[in-house]
Amino acid sequence: MASRPSLKSKPKGKGGKKGAAADEDATAAATTVRLVKEWTTWTMKKAKVVAHYGFIPLVIVIGMNSEPKPSVFQLLSPV
Repeated sequence: MASRPSLKSKPKGKGGKKGAAADEDATAAATTVRLVKEWTTWTMKKAKVVAHYGFIPLVIVIGMNSEPKPSVFQLLSPV
């Protein structure tokens, strides 16, 4: 099976921060990335449910508010 690319940042060889300060920045960045991914996933799941169950009622409400005012039977009949 092919290896997957890593999204983790790789430490630089020379220069930059050393020691505990670099570890704290790395963990803070990793935590931020993880929280953004979780929030995005949660939001997309909720948006999918809203779009799935809300589309037909939205179409009916828009149809009821249009001119000329149709009855509910006229909106729901296929003819």
